[in-house]
Amino acid sequence: MDKRSLSISGHRTSIALEPEFWAALELMAAQSGQTMAALIRSIDASRQTANLSSAARLAVLQWYQQRAETPAS
Repeated sequence: MDKRSLSISGHRTSIALEPEFWAALELMAAQSGQTMAALIRSIDASRQTANLSSAARLAVLQWYQQRAETPAS
């Protein structure tokens, strides 16, 4: 597990995730033109679970599922 700290809506928080999830979040942020903090902030704003780490994992899963469903051009 890798633990990272960042600011969301003016308060500091930390998230512990496996390195593979951090790598996926970095890719998601890069492809959407966002910073990691902005991506995590959007995940935080739309999450339906009390745990931010779980919400981040679910966001990664959903992102990969959407990519798998979209035919390559």
